[in-house]
Amino acid sequence: LKPFRPQSLRVTPSHSESLHCKARPRGPEAMEAEKGDRLPAAERKRLKKEQEAKARAEEKAKKAAEKAEQAQASGKVEEKLEDLDPSKYRENRIAALKRLSDPYPHKWDVNISIPALIEKYKDIEAGAHLESEIVSIAGRVKNKRTSGAKLMFYDLFADGVRVQVMCQAQHHEDGDFEEEHAKINRGDIMGVRGFVGKSNKGELSVFPKAVKLLATCLHMLPKDHQGLKDQEVRYRRRYLDLMLNEDVRRTFYIRSKIVNFIRHFLDSRGFLEVETPMMNMIAGGATAKPFITHHNELDLDLYMRVAPELYLKMLVIGGLDRVFEIGRNFRNEGIDLTHNPEFTACEFYMAYADYNDLMDMTEELFSAMVLNIKGSYKIEYHPNGPDSPPVEIDFTPPWPRISMVEEIEKKGGVKLGRNFDDPETLKKLDDLVTKLELECPPPRSAARLLDKLCGHYIEDHIVSPSFITEHPQVMSPLAKWHRSKPGLTERFELFVNTKEICNAYTELNDPERQMQCFLGQQKAAQEGDDEAQGVDHEFVTALEHGLPPTGGWGCGVDRLTMFLSDKNNIKEVILFPAMKPQ
Repeated sequence: LKPFRPQSLRVTPSHSESLHCKARPRGPEAMEAEKGDRLPAAERKRLKKEQEAKARAEEKAKKAAEKAEQAQASGKVEEKLEDLDPSKYRENRIAALKRLSDPYPHKWDVNISIPALIEKYKDIEAGAHLESEIVSIAGRVKNKRTSGAKLMFYDLFADGVRVQVMCQAQHHEDGDFEEEHAKINRGDIMGVRGFVGKSNKGELSVFPKAVKLLATCLHMLPKDHQGLKDQEVRYRRRYLDLMLNEDVRRTFYIRSKIVNFIRHFLDSRGFLEVETPMMNMIAGGATAKPFITHHNELDLDLYMRVAPELYLKMLVIGGLDRVFEIGRNFRNEGIDLTHNPEFTACEFYMAYADYNDLMDMTEELFSAMVLNIKGSYKIEYHPNGPDSPPVEIDFTPPWPRISMVEEIEKKGGVKLGRNFDDPETLKKLDDLVTKLELECPPPRSAARLLDKLCGHYIEDHIVSPSFITEHPQVMSPLAKWHRSKPGLTERFELFVNTKEICNAYTELNDPERQMQCFLGQQKAAQEGDDEAQGVDHEFVTALEHGLPPTGGWGCGVDRLTMFLSDKNNIKEVILFPAMKPQ
């Protein structure tokens, strides 16, 4: 036999291809397949399932991407709005609004309020559905929660209460379920029409047949658990404060109750409610610095009223024996925890009454008011804020009556003359104020020095309601002289927890004495007292026509609200308080 020589081997083309295929490198799939052929049957089965699951996931992702592209093209993409930054959130909501045919409907019929709905249906059984009783409500969406594509929950808030809206696709009748709910987000105003029932857990709910976006909130609101704490934002944007802090709503309901109680109290006693001018030629009726405005047509500077007193007394002169006014006053003074430049006051004037009658009326009015609103004569008040220790204020009548000058003499260990224009008396007052190191900038008049001493010895020690009475004539230019104590007047101020709540007196009705008091005020103004009143000749002329013996009374509504709503800042009880420019 001849030796084997591969190079001399003649092969057919098919054989050559076979040799060539075997010689070239094998790919990873082939190697994997060859390896797989050697695996146990159970392992091959597991790998096959993994491959099939991977293929299904890829197919699902592909379809989702196609669907998202289609939604983007049609403008129906739904983003996680709450995850966006606030500016992007607003842009997206504006863009969504533009795609709506009716973004701000003109009308939504409401046939029951949310508080009335809760009261009417609160006793139905858990799991019950009253499908025959259709209600239509509206309110602001406080929370929105989804539980799958066919079930959504809203907390709808209105009139200080909230109700759950439980949206199920099976009950939806108006439009596409997902599309309608995609339009609505937290903060929006929403209309709901459907039937009432309770969830299986017993929560009263409305089950909608139709929902509608009524107004869009373009701004991202803080979550309920966060609330709104920033005082600057709360006072400047009170609408946000009311949306997010339910306690604020209660404060202003208390304020409304106070005003209504005063109005009803006076109305039931034959008083007539009137309105008097807000702009005056002379800033009279109270010792305060006024705001000045300008009347273009008359080319005349006018004063915003500091008090309506003089006009109201003119009405009594005219024969309206019992009149009152509740309205705004304006005083160009400082802003602090108890002062706002514009504030609400009630003043009434009662012919044939004196300051003793008014003290009795004041006790009756305020004690009944506190009992009616708070349910007790005793209230807790936090003078230094909610985190400070409270004080108990007891409105149970009768209340102490403290004579001002006599109490200053008793506490200061001095004897004061009752002619407060006397230099010797003025020196005693000045020396006592200096000794006590009380701040009293010029002019150091008797009235200003007495006011400082009264604050130090009396006002600062009052917690429960107390009357400070018998003010000196120099402090009370519109009050009538005391019938048995020279130099003093028949006047009182009511103080609660160191703060003045009301001021009243037997009215001065002698035109000659009234002119003398006005001239004294004019002198004080010339000496630098920018709170002194001017001379109102027109009022003196009115007095010359005869003012009957009259009692006059004024009360600050804002401070009264502070006590009954437990707020230590006057800005908390005024819806839109004065603020410095940003």
